[in-house]
Amino acid sequence: MAFAVETTSFEDGAPIPELYAFGVKAEVGHAAAEGGNKNPHLRWSGAPEGTQSFVVLCIDPDVPTVFDDVGVEGKTLSASMPRQDFDHWVLVDLPPSTTEIAEGAASDGITPKGKPTGPSPVGGITGKNDYTMFMAGDPDMGGTYGGYDGPFPPWNDELVHRYQFRVLALDVPTLGLSGDFGSAEVLKAAEGHVLASAQVEGTYTLNPELA
Repeated sequence: MAFAVETTSFEDGAPIPELYAFGVKAEVGHAAAEGGNKNPHLRWSGAPEGTQSFVVLCIDPDVPTVFDDVGVEGKTLSASMPRQDFDHWVLVDLPPSTTEIAEGAASDGITPKGKPTGPSPVGGITGKNDYTMFMAGDPDMGGTYGGYDGPFPPWNDELVHRYQFRVLALDVPTLGLSGDFGSAEVLKAAEGHVLASAQVEGTYTLNPELA
């Protein structure tokens, strides 16, 4: 059986419900940080023989590289503009006995100033997600964001964002990472140790013309 990941929270390739999002549409300001922000359910199967740990990542590959016009009235972010990865969940060192994460087990609502990195409530070690960077400078929200935090794409973006929930099966029990690491550090440490990988993808937009 091939290695595969699935979710009961949304259909693969379909829109992600607001229950799992950080940002939702709002009458004032177009968007607000008022989503359910629960992590979706994930389950994987068919891990190769020799698997000693799992990595779970959620990455949005569609975030603009320039933030000058993000959320600016009268401006739009062209679908053709350069894009970059944005980490929403970075989790490593899950034991091989773990093959499922329940909905809401890693995040059950928005936590101002973020959740801690380090040991995760679902097992393994969690790094930081990129809300750490995005919220920097906000006196009410700035901090280190560990664990899962859901979609909050710019409301004026012409591109529907994709959210890729990836699971990697590794041949080592630990990647030896600690502190505020992100997906770049994970993927570098995992080089040469990935036995298999799989993903499920959802989409999300706050642009009323695309919804």
